Amino acid sequence: MTEITIRPLAQSDHADWRRLWTAYLTFYETKLPDEVYDITWKRLFTEGEFEPKGFIATLDGKAVGLTHYLYHRSCWSLVNNCYLQDLFADPNVRGKGVGAALIKAVQDEAGKIGVKNVYWMTHETNATARRLYDHVARRTGFIEYDLL
Repeated sequence: MTEITIRPLAQSDHADWRRLWTAYLTFYETKLPDEVYDITWKRLFTEGEFEPKGFIATLDGKAVGLTHYLYHRSCWSLVNNCYLQDLFADPNVRGKGVGAALIKAVQDEAGKIGVKNVYWMTHETNATARRLYDHVARRTGFIEYDLL
């Protein structure tokens, strides 16, 4: 079996990152203006405790997955929490461990700075992702609300 490689995003990943993030947004029937792509890419490489970060997954030398995550303060803890904001694996490699490897990479990176709480959301209809999430994490039972 081919090994999945997970590594931090690099400036040279821009084209692959854009392709994968566009596919993720398309899955959720969302489009964002180029300005959001541009500022997000810039933020991924901006130093700062609360700036977003990212990993890319490769398989056979091809970029096949990505994740974005960020840290934020909590009133319930002395240390930050980690929000895994976006997670995507190319449909052609689903079931091969890419998603689980990306989640583990975020968990390991957060653990390096003492952050134990890594959490995320998914849409209730995303059955494929939920099978993975039910296997690697606990479901909290919380329901999200927003004021968009």
